[in-house]
Amino acid sequence: MSHAIFIDGGVGTTGIEIGDRLAGRPELSLITLDEKDRKDAAARRDALNAADIVILCLPDDAAREAVALIDNDHTRVIDASTAHRVADGWTYGFPELEPGHREKLAASRFVANPGCWPTGFLALVRPLTLAGLVPADWPVTVSGASGYSGGGKAMIAEYEGADGAPTAFRAYGLGLGHKHVPEMTRYSGLVHPPLFAPAVANGYRGMVVEVPLQLRAMPGAPSLEDVHAALADAYAGSPLVSVAPLSESTAMGQVELEHVGATDRLALFVFGNATSGQARLVAALDNLGKGAAGAAVQNLNILAGLPEIAGLRL
Repeated sequence: MSHAIFIDGGVGTTGIEIGDRLAGRPELSLITLDEKDRKDAAARRDALNAADIVILCLPDDAAREAVALIDNDHTRVIDASTAHRVADGWTYGFPELEPGHREKLAASRFVANPGCWPTGFLALVRPLTLAGLVPADWPVTVSGASGYSGGGKAMIAEYEGADGAPTAFRAYGLGLGHKHVPEMTRYSGLVHPPLFAPAVANGYRGMVVEVPLQLRAMPGAPSLEDVHAALADAYAGSPLVSVAPLSESTAMGQVELEHVGATDRLALFVFGNATSGQARLVAALDNLGKGAAGAAVQNLNILAGLPEIAGLRL
């Protein structure tokens, strides 16, 4: 059986990466529009309604408009924008979120692809709230740095322009109202928003997401071993998410932006100091891979009942 797929916004950074992962797969047939039809509402409506699964790679308002153009009861949607990540009727597209979530995704019609930052954050924090190691009301901080491709065409042009990169490192989201915070809060199991301190680095792709924890101050004073065990149990057998052994993490002196390369993998680490009772939990991923295009293709595979890692870069 062939599944008809339409990528609305397929000429953008994420759309191109998704198209590359879907190319050459005989179980999929891609619906494409000529350049002159990409902004034609009638042509887009026809394509949206002809598809079994639509992937939206659009700005938020355009994504909402695209959903409104679907007038049948069977086309399934994966939205890579921020528009529907905490919307009623939409399933959050992070299959590894918690036990049973992959099955919930498989039965869903509307799926909201996670943001790249929330993917790293939730991978680290959700298993700990489920295990009771991080209380729901605990003050959690998340920081890190992402490649500039995460800023889309405008930021790519800024960093790759004739004048060269504008800066090596740029902190942003300083008003503490970043659009990723609602999904971080809802799906982590926290009752208060985490303090989110993102930054952009002068590198095209890749990212490091960090959650520091003062273990000695937390209820029960969980150990590094407790934290590591919760993460290792959560992702045991996962084809995409790995948790480095504590001994390996201890021997590492650094984690680079490009740790997983241009793949769809997600690598997790537990660093810490047992004497001081402190931990640094780190997630390394490709912001265009598991943080965007790879996640969309993984979700498509789940919706279509295909092997989950088909077409992914491992």
